[in-house]
Amino acid sequence: MGITRKTGYRWRAERGGVPPGRLEDAARSHRYLSLLERQRIATLRGQGLGVREIARRLDRAPSTVSRELVRNMLRHDGDRYDGDLAHARARDRTRRPRGSRLLADGELAQVVQDKLKLEWSPQQIAAHLRLTYPDRPAWHVCHETIYQALYNGSSGLSRTLTRRLRTGRPLRKRRRRPDRRKIRFVVPSVLIEHRPAIVAERARVGDWEGDLIVGRMSRSAIGTLVDRTTRYVRLVHLPHGHNADQLVTGMLTTLGDLPEHVRRTLTWDQGSEMARHDLLADHFTDGIYFAEPGSPWQRGTNENTNGLLRQYFPKGTDLNIYDAQALRDVEERLNNRPRRTLGWKAPIDVFTPALAR
Repeated sequence: MGITRKTGYRWRAERGGVPPGRLEDAARSHRYLSLLERQRIATLRGQGLGVREIARRLDRAPSTVSRELVRNMLRHDGDRYDGDLAHARARDRTRRPRGSRLLADGELAQVVQDKLKLEWSPQQIAAHLRLTYPDRPAWHVCHETIYQALYNGSSGLSRTLTRRLRTGRPLRKRRRRPDRRKIRFVVPSVLIEHRPAIVAERARVGDWEGDLIVGRMSRSAIGTLVDRTTRYVRLVHLPHGHNADQLVTGMLTTLGDLPEHVRRTLTWDQGSEMARHDLLADHFTDGIYFAEPGSPWQRGTNENTNGLLRQYFPKGTDLNIYDAQALRDVEERLNNRPRRTLGWKAPIDVFTPALAR
């Protein structure tokens, strides 16, 4: 049918294998005129209204209406604008075939392939092409062009090179839009914007960020907690699973030996494992807060810590093989390691004095 494998998978998942007869207007960006808007343009133009008045009634820029009339009203249409016909022409134009630049230029494709074999990322390759070949603007492709060529086998690059990418995925993973995620918590959550301002200053000990690192096939996990100020790490052992109740049990065990004055706030992401955050609320004096959907940078300290932990708990492994003692050993390694952000002090050297207060 002339579609990519990714599109085929999506059609199968969303439509039961039935290809769409037309692109629904609801799925299109508001940037583009809809069929209804084009029909209204035809009606208002037939009433003798000018471009600016039509644009005002449609709440569009006059230039948008003007370009629409120029693009989709051909010479043989005379002076008549047909909304349905204009919409069909616009849709056909969006499906125009575009040849791959990597397919057309074998030399460029070879350069890109050589870098992929060295496990360079598409973004690194795109930057390399601009810096190394400033006098060849045709080679200044963006990283998305390389991704498209990799995942579309007829676009100039071998699909086997996807194994050289960081993820190693043979297919691109479809991601949900943050604004379409469902509410996962029965008890309402409090967003990070309501967190006390002092937390952002990193001026006190006891403001924690947390998350899960997940094992192979999401069948195992380890909870991670890191203090924003001292970078002190605590790991949550989850031997029986990582649903909401199991996380609460693991968190209570981990927090049990921490005094109240170093349990001030907790910031987590929107994961369903925190659906019972209400059971943990009493253990943090200033409350539990949640980052906005799709915003991991709002918990940057924890994301960085999870990256460090992956040295000991590699992706794609079964995390159930690590018992509680193994987690304590990793905690000790990280907490006794000097950190540049602490002036080359170890987290335990900064965190321990706070316990005595």
